[in-house]
Amino acid sequence: MAIQAHQPPRPPRTGKPRRPRPHQPPPDEVLGTVVSLLPTKDGARTQVLSHRWRPLWLSSNAPLNLEVDLGRSLPVSKILSDHPGPARRLWLDAPPDLAPLDYWICSGSLVGLQDLEVNISLSTVSDSEWRYFRPWLPWDALILFAPTLRMLSLTRCGLLHHDGVPPSFPHLKQLFLCDVGISEDYLQSMISNSHFLQSVSLDAISFDRLCIISPTLRSISCTCIGWESDVTSPELVIEDAPSLERLVITLHQDRGPVTIRVIRAPKLEILGSLSEGISTLHIGTTVFQKMVAVSLTTKMHTMKILVLDSVGPNLDSVVSFLKCFPCLQKLYIFSHPRNDDNNVREYDPLDPIECLELNLKKVVLKNYDGNKRPVIDFAKFFILNAKVLEEMEIGVLNQCNDEWMRYQHGQLQVENRASRDANIELKKDAEGKFKHHRHTHEFSMADPFDGPH
Repeated sequence: MAIQAHQPPRPPRTGKPRRPRPHQPPPDEVLGTVVSLLPTKDGARTQVLSHRWRPLWLSSNAPLNLEVDLGRSLPVSKILSDHPGPARRLWLDAPPDLAPLDYWICSGSLVGLQDLEVNISLSTVSDSEWRYFRPWLPWDALILFAPTLRMLSLTRCGLLHHDGVPPSFPHLKQLFLCDVGISEDYLQSMISNSHFLQSVSLDAISFDRLCIISPTLRSISCTCIGWESDVTSPELVIEDAPSLERLVITLHQDRGPVTIRVIRAPKLEILGSLSEGISTLHIGTTVFQKMVAVSLTTKMHTMKILVLDSVGPNLDSVVSFLKCFPCLQKLYIFSHPRNDDNNVREYDPLDPIECLELNLKKVVLKNYDGNKRPVIDFAKFFILNAKVLEEMEIGVLNQCNDEWMRYQHGQLQVENRASRDANIELKKDAEGKFKHHRHTHEFSMADPFDGPH
């Protein structure tokens, strides 16, 4: 064993202490970034803070963040003439007249625009007249903004073809369209030719057959499919989306039928809200017709979160989805209770459901009616058979007291639950719906259905 020689302690350092460095003010580029993140009027007010801030708002170090409500006074033309550019964001709330935009883009201050949000107000137009007054986004604006746009959000306007050649959006990451007039070919071209696109939201967009091909797209939400009366059976096809993680669908009431085809989405983790309004759902070679499995030949092991809007709910139908998604971790169900369902089903340990045995940790059942035996049997199936369940939340819409709640615990056989650590909670739920589309594109939220909606 080696013996180390004793090392005498080092003498303390002598000499003059170091002087603290003088405070270095942040560079203009940093202050300019702060200014560009503020609303227009707040950004302008920074000029009175000090002589250092005074020139920043109208300098190239503070990209323009312009919020324009044409119903209120704002000297837009003067701001554009004074600001040298570039522009970071333009938010426009306007009546059905986009003519001012033609004039503003001539100023050159909007060159380099990253975020464009256009919302057309209907205050001067009735709902019945709206389809005939839809304004179209100026073609020159698209040509100018397309090369630099990162986010495009349009509400109640149109995207017009020009010589059949849509512009390229090489940096677009987010595309949000609500009640926008756009052809299927144009929309498909925008999606497939935007090579950095991550999120697409389509709300009240009319199409017969929309085919999605994108190597980068991570989330898709479609709300009110079948919005237009002349579209009788729209079809959404996920043909090739290797990065897609979230597909969230909300059907418009009294519209349909709708066909959904998921041909290739090897990373899909979140799917919903599936309902009988989807006449046919293809997942690989597996086929569901109105929530009933007619073929279970493909299993998707990536699926973690599933949302169902189920009549009954029908236990046989839900079990088919569990078999299709063996690695499912969370199941959300909005129930439409009725008395004619038969949800009494014995779990066969010789034919185990992998999802219930190994993976399902959370079940949320909304619109629970404990006065209907089929609904009780449905909820009880998960309590008695989900082996690794950690949490089951049962939302009750009808009026109930503590005694009724205790009675339901007995009916559900909570004391006999398969997972002894599972927390089974019945609680009053006045909302009774999943407002999932609000959080679909927030990737910081691993589960967009979790928490307050």
